[in-house]
Amino acid sequence: MKIPSTAFPLFVVVSIAVLAQPATPPRGEPRPKQIFADAAPVGTHDDLRKVSLPNTTIESVAVDPTDGSCRVTAIVTHPPARDRVKVWIALPMKNWNGRFQGNGGGGFSGGNPDSLRGPVAQGFAAGATDTGHEGGSGSFALNANGRLNWQEIRDFAYLGIHDMTVVGKALTQAFYGKPPRYSYFVGGSTGGRQGLMEAQRFPEDYDGIIARCPAVNWQYLTANSMWPQVVMLEAKNFVPKAKLDAVTAAAVAACDGADGVVDGVIDDPMRCTWDPKAFVGTKVGDDIFTEADAGVVRKIWDGPRGHDGKPLWYGLLRGASLFGLAGTAGTPLVGKPFGAGLDRFRYLLAQNPKWDWTTLTRDELELFANESVELYGAVLGSDDPDLARFRDHGGKVIILHGLADQLLPPQGTIAYYERVQRAMGGAARTAEFARLFLVPGVDHGFRGAGPSPTGLMTAIINWVEEGKAPDRLFAESRDEAGNVKRSRPLFPHPQFAKYAGHGSTDDAANFISTAPDR
Repeated sequence: MKIPSTAFPLFVVVSIAVLAQPATPPRGEPRPKQIFADAAPVGTHDDLRKVSLPNTTIESVAVDPTDGSCRVTAIVTHPPARDRVKVWIALPMKNWNGRFQGNGGGGFSGGNPDSLRGPVAQGFAAGATDTGHEGGSGSFALNANGRLNWQEIRDFAYLGIHDMTVVGKALTQAFYGKPPRYSYFVGGSTGGRQGLMEAQRFPEDYDGIIARCPAVNWQYLTANSMWPQVVMLEAKNFVPKAKLDAVTAAAVAACDGADGVVDGVIDDPMRCTWDPKAFVGTKVGDDIFTEADAGVVRKIWDGPRGHDGKPLWYGLLRGASLFGLAGTAGTPLVGKPFGAGLDRFRYLLAQNPKWDWTTLTRDELELFANESVELYGAVLGSDDPDLARFRDHGGKVIILHGLADQLLPPQGTIAYYERVQRAMGGAARTAEFARLFLVPGVDHGFRGAGPSPTGLMTAIINWVEEGKAPDRLFAESRDEAGNVKRSRPLFPHPQFAKYAGHGSTDDAANFISTAPDR
């Protein structure tokens, strides 16, 4: 398998030019203003039982005692298949803000009804779906006869989210007597992939999309997900968590100050070239970090490679936790693969729930990686750079990725966005409807030493409804009392934040936008 030829060129920061002035970030996410003056329901929640939609059954309608919203559960099918896509819709009984929000899932979970509480509290009509299967296992991909269940795979890949959107908008119109003026989708990881898939396959579903740490190159992630385990199997050296954490901390310490600020964060980990040989001989607990340990770490950072030495996908960046994919446990120590990654192999590739991952070799990993691209690129891959229909619909998308992501290397998202730029007429024209923001020091869930993005819904609403493109976002770290400890601006790729040289380095107001000199 080859990575697309357009995937690997990444930006390299060489010199700096000032592009913008410092600014003070907003505090909190304000409730969106109401669009309609008459936003009250036109009937009772029981009236929704009578709504008729193609291939859809209204399973239940009730008032949620927690937030007072009308909750609808619907089942969508795709005849002649016997699939069941469960859709959850929540409709505020009062103070509807005139918008619909779709919510994504994570891993092999299509979504969760609990995700609707936040949007409802903000006045959104909101939807989520299980995308055709319960739980977070990949076992749905095989039917009772052990064959690939392609209908449920398609439901998970793209149909389930579209079904949820169609049902959600129809019920919104039935309940309030008018359709939502604007629709937004929010998701991370699998949810980020779902959002980008919507922009590519169903560009009129949403006006604005927030895609966080998206699994955008799903078909290529197969190699990445099991590579650290293959490295340790091959070396017969399973590295304990304490050593992996220690070497990550050492890499952060070595590269932290490259941006002029020592804050426990590598702002540009792609420029960090620290080698673990400097850590060999260091005592970690009762053990010594060895050259064999360093060899494992190097290969994980380098990324999966095929028999010819060519890369199959990207490796984890320095500063990202290695234990997410290089998990170990037990005595004696053995590998503990990342669950969703292991499920990819068991159910979608080996097609054997009892497949023994400990037999996996480097060559077999390469074969599985090739198979993943051939089988699933067209159905689960959401990396089509042609977003012309979404752009022409007036859609806007904000993509974010943590630079310490321990599960999905951000290089893949960067490469995808740069492909979009080339396909959509260049950086300036792409920025009219799509922007990528990289977030230093945070992982797949936006946790870590770096501040976490805030105000995202406000940013996408302002862009869609008022034409105010996000020239910057803001990130914050808060203490247990909710007080802001640190704030930073986030600028669209390839810009980045640089300390202006005066004032507190914990205050976003003291950072400016800079750009690489290519």
